[in-house]
This record gives sequence, C-alpha cells and structure tokens, in this order.
Amino acid sequence: MILMEMQPKLYVVPTPVGNLEDMTFRAVKVLKECDLIFAEDTRTSSILLKHYDIRTPMISHHKFNEHKTVPAIVERILSGQQIALISDAGTPAISDPGFLLVRECVKNQIIVECLPGATAFVPAIVASGLPADKFCFEGFLPQKKGRQTLLNSLKNETRTMIFYESPFRLVKTLMQFADVFGSERQATVSREISKLFEQTIRGTLAELITHFTEHAPKGEIVIVLAGN
Repeated sequence: MILMEMQPKLYVVPTPVGNLEDMTFRAVKVLKECDLIFAEDTRTSSILLKHYDIRTPMISHHKFNEHKTVPAIVERILSGQQIALISDAGTPAISDPGFLLVRECVKNQIIVECLPGATAFVPAIVASGLPADKFCFEGFLPQKKGRQTLLNSLKNETRTMIFYESPFRLVKTLMQFADVFGSERQATVSREISKLFEQTIRGTLAELITHFTEHAPKGEIVIVLAGN
C-alpha cells in the first residue's frame, strides 16, 4: 500500500452518525496512517476502528478532560506527529469536543485539516422539506440558564432553525417551541439518521407534540424549525 504524504498537523476526521458504511475512504486512510487518534469515547470509537481494521493507538479527549489534554496534543504535533481527532459520531467541534484544540493549534500556527464527512443536521434539513438555502444552527439549547432568553431571541428569526435534542427532553422542548413560536409553526423531527430505524416526522408543532406524546421517541434527535 502506498502511504499518504502526511506532515505534522491536526486532522479533524468526521465519523458516521449511524451507518458505519458512511465512512469515507480518505478518513479511513488518515486514521490508519496517523500516529495517534484522540477520541471522545475510546470504547465507542473502538467499534469503528475494529470494523475498518484501524490499529492506530487511541487516547481519550472529551469535554471533561479537554482543557488538560489540549496542551499535550499541541506538543505532540509540534514534535512532528500527525494527530487525528474524532468524536463519537459526526464532525468534531460541531456540538462535540474539538473547538478548544483547533483554536490552540491555530494559535501555534499548526495546520488544521478538516475532512468532509458526516454531520447529523445536513441530512435532517435536506429531508425536512423546509428552506435549506439559509439556516441557523443552534445545536443543543441550554438546559436551564439562558434557555428562555435564547428562544425569545429567535422569535423573529426568518431562517430555518436547527436544534439537537435528547429524546427524553423532546416533548418538553416542542412544547416550549409552541409557546414561543406558535403551535402552528411547521417543523420536522428526524431521529436515528442513517440507521436502520431512521425516521422523519413532519407537521406543525402541535401535531409533533401529539405524535411524540403518543409515541415515545428513541435515538439521536434533530429538530428543524421553519423560520418566521
């Protein structure tokens, strides 16, 4: 096999949000040929690495330790290593750890190369049927402090809005949306994107509240909400 010409840098590597076959050829090559992989959860990522026979050593890098691990990762790259960063699913730094490391690499004039690949909100907005030419991505809402203030600030947003949510908080969030944006506002809820039981439910907020009150949701959730 001809090895890629890899220079010391940080490779930000997206991983599948569901179906392992969504991994790109290039992502597999980078993970096989880099010196070390920093993963959000090594137990979760070991399933992916085993599937593609990737034997590169792996170390944990998650939101609870990233402030401590970032300096050491930067030093490794500056010493000549090629480092890859992955999250449990999707693209690192998009509602996942990664921003702090990328920022520090940029400060140290380290090359940061982000590979194109999976991220959950793109298929969700495309499949929603709502305008996708302009949108704003809000990710996970604050669970308590600042939540209502943020929602109120979006009341007159004209672009399509995208949110991530836990299945356990979905109905409560949809009810809050109905209070702020009106129960007739159009929205979609996508879950288990690219997995066996992938599903997108479309309707007004009132209809979605009724549906998910009667059918408890499971899996990762993406809410796409029509703009004003």
